[in-house]
This record gives sequence, structure tokens and C-alpha cells, in this order.
Amino acid sequence: MILEMKVPSPGESISEVEIAEWLVKDGDFVEKDQTIAEVDSDKATLDLPAEESGIITLKAEEGDAVAVGQVVCLIDTSAKAPKIKKEKQEQTPVEVIKSVVDSKEIISENSFAKGTPSPAASKILSEKNIPISSVSGSGRAGRITKDDALKALPKVDLNAIVNDRSIESKKLSMLRRKVAQRLVAVKNQTAMLTTFNEINMTPIFELRKKYKEEFKEKHGVGLGFMSFFTKATVQALQEFPDVNSMIDGDQQIKYDFFDISIAVSGPKGLMVPVVRDAQDLTFSGIEKEIKRLAIRARDGEITVDEMTGGTFTITNGGVFGSMLSTPIINPPQSAILGMHNIVERPIAVNGKVEVHPIMYLALSYDHRIIDGKESVGFLVKIKEALENPDELLMNSDINKALEL
Repeated sequence: MILEMKVPSPGESISEVEIAEWLVKDGDFVEKDQTIAEVDSDKATLDLPAEESGIITLKAEEGDAVAVGQVVCLIDTSAKAPKIKKEKQEQTPVEVIKSVVDSKEIISENSFAKGTPSPAASKILSEKNIPISSVSGSGRAGRITKDDALKALPKVDLNAIVNDRSIESKKLSMLRRKVAQRLVAVKNQTAMLTTFNEINMTPIFELRKKYKEEFKEKHGVGLGFMSFFTKATVQALQEFPDVNSMIDGDQQIKYDFFDISIAVSGPKGLMVPVVRDAQDLTFSGIEKEIKRLAIRARDGEITVDEMTGGTFTITNGGVFGSMLSTPIINPPQSAILGMHNIVERPIAVNGKVEVHPIMYLALSYDHRIIDGKESVGFLVKIKEALENPDELLMNSDINKALEL
């Protein structure tokens, strides 16, 4: 029996994925549930497991964009497992180049007119704003192929740059390309502005120093900065609801819940899992959820559903040493809070110069629906809460707030 394996839907609103890497070769015997490929969506890289055991025939190449529901391989389930499996041999660089050069788009001659681009070619030309009329088609009946579109792109004179030195060139993953498109779109389609403030972290430092050991022993997680910032953010969003909203056409959508996206670094790049209903979570609940999501992102197990639907984002460039930045909004959200590194700085306290651990905060926001009054007030609210956490975040009952 020949089983057709189709691309499963990785999540709502995702219509196509890209074959990032085949982990088996054409003609290999695969076991049921064996991971045979990695596929990229615009939100995550996912594993594609074999549905049955048998001999596999690949129907798509690495780098191909394939629609959800499209057949990408066949599995002959009647085939018996070989007694000795062939070892997977990696292609040499020369073989890789040859396979790319030899690959062709097979298109029915009757399915197009002269000068019509293939879907892949059309996407490339559209993204680069290259007129179709300026590209000559080399496919059947003048069809513009993907290779034609790639050849039409402006070329970099690598020889002038390299000058007998080595370079490495690899195609960006679908996830990375989609992130790039989204970031450029945000810059072009929103009235993004950034406002700043600074936080004296001494009160947080003192609280953590006093209670971190007891907190960790009780809850099994550390008492980090993110729970304080998430709590402060939720309070500020409750007071300034425009910051917890989005634009949909000519409508402003406001939320009465607070799903906080937390940017974390994963093996495939920056990922933004969501802490759902943060307003209902305790300090320990926030720390546990952030830890759970960070581990799943690190291990490549994060799902699309866990990264969609946030209403506001917090990103911490401070873990990499960033002093100050202007974070880019995570669409369709309307604002993002940027945390930075903590450095001891001299500041004026009650008319005297003292040295305290200071963090700079940045709020980037869409000025179309968030005015300066709301953006500045939002950051001031966070500053006040973090500089007086026992009263404003813990209702003057630290033991109860930390569940000690």
C-alpha cells in the first residue's frame, strides 16, 4: 500500500510551510513516528514524523514552499525493513551545488501563458518590487520560473568583496524570512515611537536577596526579575488600556485580559511564547510558566499556539548586555516594553548623590492609538511599582504575595 503523507496544519491561519531539511533520503526505509523532516512555518520550526513504516519517496525538495494538505512524500508500507540499513551519507559541497543546478520546476505546458510567473517566482518578484515585464521566462512557453526570478535580483559583486577569502552562504529559514518581513512591515505600517525611563532596582534587589532562597525551596523556581516586571506591566496596562490594544482596519480592539508575550532566545532565533492570563498568576505562577515556556523554546518543542495571541510583549535585551535600545513592536500588538542591563550609577537621592543599580526601560508604541500621555504614564506606573514593590505589587504582605 502506498501512503500519501500530506503537510499537517501547524496552526490556525498558516496556509503553507517550507521544507527546511529532509532527515532521510529518497528510497530510505523509515520507521513509524521517525522524524523525517523539519518544516518551517512563519512562526516556528516543527518536526514531521512518518505516519507509517516503509520505503519513502520524496515529493518535495528542501527549500520548497508547500501548501498545508499537499503531498510531500509517499511511503510504501508493504516494503520490508532491510536487515542492514544503509548509513546516511552527506552530500559533498560539489554534489549539493550540482543537485541545485540540476533541479527544475516541472510545470504543465497547458497551465500557463507566456510571461506568467510560477507561484514561487511571483512571490520573489513581489517581495523585491521587480516588474514581471522586466523578467524573461526560460520555462516552457516562456513561463517565468523561480530560477528566472532569482537571476533577476540585484547581484552583489562577491568577488570584489571576498578577494580570495572564504565565505559561507546559506538560505534564510522561512521563520527568519517571515520575521524580517514582519519587522519591516511594522516600521512601514505603524507610527512607531519610543519613550524611556529609568528604574532604581535597589528595592527589588533587597527583596530578592531576603526571600530568594525560601522562595526557591518552596516553589522550585527562582525569584527572578520577570515576575516583578510582569506584575508591574499588568497593573500599568489596567490603568492604560490603550497600550493593551490593537488596530484592526479602522477599529481599535481592546482586551480585558492580559496575555503577556515574553521574548526568549531559542536555537532557531528569537521566539515569543505567551504567558496567558497573567493577571491571574502569582509570582510563583509567572516564574514557573516562563521557565516552562523557555525550556520548550530551547528544546525546540514550542508550539505555534504557545506563541500566538499575546496582547503585549516584554523583551529583555539586558541578558545580552544591552544598555539601551528601541524595541520593535510585535504585530498586531501596539506596544512592547524593553528591559536592559542593570548597572550601578550615581543618582540624586534626597539631595545626596548615591550609587544604585539602575535599569533603563524603553516603551515602543504605535502613536496612531497611543498618545504621549498614555505612553509616558504607562512607564511611570511601572517605575513606581518597581521602586515600591512591597506596597504596590504585594499589598504590603510579602509573605502572602510570595506564598511563603
